[in-house]
Amino acid sequence: MDKVQQVARDMGWQVASTDIDRLETTATTPWFGFKDDIVIQVTPQDDGASRIDIRSVSRIGKSDLGTNARRVREIIERLKS
Repeated sequence: MDKVQQVARDMGWQVASTDIDRLETTATTPWFGFKDDIVIQVTPQDDGASRIDIRSVSRIGKSDLGTNARRVREIIERLKS
C-alpha cells in the first residue's frame, strides 16, 4: 500500500481517503479539468504477493477517449517498476 500511495502522489492525484488496503483518489484531466475517481484495492495473497484491483472512472461524460484505460495501464507499469 505504501507503493500505491507513492504512485498516487507522483501522479499528482488528490487523495480522498486511505485505509490499510484501499486508496481513493481524484485525478484532474489537464485539458478540461474533468474529475476522474480512482480506487485501488490491495489484497494480500497466501504466497506473500498482493492482488491489486484498480478502478478509474470519469464523473461526467459518455466517453473518456481512453483516458481511464491509459491511467490504469500507467499505474500498473509504475507499480511494476
